[in-house]
Amino acid sequence: MNSPLTLKQIEEILHNRIKDDNFTSLKTIPRPEQFKDIKKATNRIVEAIKNNETINLVGDYDVDGVVSTTIVTQFFNKIGIEINYIIPNRFEHGYGLSPLILEEISDGIVITVDNGISALEAADICKQRGIDLIITDHHTIPKKVPEAYAIVNPKQADCLFPFKDICGAQVAWYLCASIKNALKVDFNLIEFFDLLALAIVADIMPMVSLNQTMVRKGLQVLENSTRPAILALKERYALRDINEEDIGFKIAPLINCAGRMSDPSVALEFLLSANKKEALYQLDYLIELNEQRKSDQLKMFEEAKASVSENESVIVVASQNWNEGIIGIVASKLCEKYKKPSLVFSIDDNVAKASCRSTADVDLYKLISSSSSLLNGFGGHKQAAGLSIDSDKINQFKATLLENIEQCKESESINSNTLGNLCISEIGFEVYNLIESYRPYGITNPYPLFTFKNLEVLSVQKIGKNKEYSKLVVSNGVNTIEVLVFVDLDEIFVGQRIDCIAQVSKNYFRNETTFNLMLKEVIAV
Repeated sequence: MNSPLTLKQIEEILHNRIKDDNFTSLKTIPRPEQFKDIKKATNRIVEAIKNNETINLVGDYDVDGVVSTTIVTQFFNKIGIEINYIIPNRFEHGYGLSPLILEEISDGIVITVDNGISALEAADICKQRGIDLIITDHHTIPKKVPEAYAIVNPKQADCLFPFKDICGAQVAWYLCASIKNALKVDFNLIEFFDLLALAIVADIMPMVSLNQTMVRKGLQVLENSTRPAILALKERYALRDINEEDIGFKIAPLINCAGRMSDPSVALEFLLSANKKEALYQLDYLIELNEQRKSDQLKMFEEAKASVSENESVIVVASQNWNEGIIGIVASKLCEKYKKPSLVFSIDDNVAKASCRSTADVDLYKLISSSSSLLNGFGGHKQAAGLSIDSDKINQFKATLLENIEQCKESESINSNTLGNLCISEIGFEVYNLIESYRPYGITNPYPLFTFKNLEVLSVQKIGKNKEYSKLVVSNGVNTIEVLVFVDLDEIFVGQRIDCIAQVSKNYFRNETTFNLMLKEVIAV
């Protein structure tokens, strides 16, 4: 049996994760001019400003897209330039820059943020109408790229930007930095780091190197932010020190739910709020939408689980009754539960749209690309993607995925399961503060998990508004500790002995600090 980890061993493991990282301070981060086409894009935008041309910004309906749109809009407003901005409604316009979106644009130039790299048809329309199209995106480059005036995307093969795995908001921020330099305006772009932190975390970017540096600074900016939307969030949720888990589990779902359930412009107006009163009004509506989303999601997840073939290496489920705005969350939950790539389809008029999520060891984009001849369109990256297909081809598509998955597997750079064994008697300020000192965490640098062995379950209590979660009290024979269960598990009974994987958590209640565990997985009963 492996011995429990010591404090020194935990610190060594966490230090080794990041010891070879580049761009570990803001002084060392890459320069804007390292992006392919960014100078060309900047010069065209400066020309548009000088000639009073209309500048049209097209975003996306997820957190990254809404934040990207917010950053660019506020940047132009701060330097005294008025622009038009549009975020597509997924139910009316579909994804990203589409022909339907272009019906709302008559002249000027078009800038995309967090989308556009797959917009072949829309790019052709822009070219026919004499509209210069500037694409800023971060998604994987397809075999055929749109004909655009300029494309700013770090994943282009001939792009010299040295860190490829950034989100759309970071690309948008770098475009603003380039425009700022060209116009020689006095504006501190650090002001947007609170928003950048939201986007990087929500879009599940690898939490290393440049991303970790930007999020770490962003969390500092969040702490002292005077942005009305942030002040409203802190007030409504009694947030003291916002960390990346608060972003991932509390803030991001609120911003995302607007595009999932209604119109994403609600989330945009929330982030753009001019004062806290306005922000609180928008936030209350987002909270209402999010509660409805949770209810619909729970029902959909139960239906999806009933359709899962557990003996297959890829999960593919579909229904005509599922809201396409929620299928991405259900795909994530299926992926988490079954530890397999998961594709969830919403079918409407013989066309099926899917949101897809993957485990760390399967390149989802590569897997979908291997069957792209069956698709109407797709886009995304290694961990997440979206696609469209004729519904009568779903079974054939699934068969090709099952055939090709072995060729798309990769080695995980970090064991995301556990750092090692830990005894519950060791849990306290020393271990917790050490873990906290290495924040922020995320994909490829996950929050430290530990294995806890031979714990007896003393009590089980259902918690949550709909009693959908559980709280356990467990003992190792000497010490007891509470264990919070927010993941979907088989039922746990009093008297059972379990081995489990969990993370250490801290709880404030009536000015008293206690420590507990957040359970991730039961590995033995």
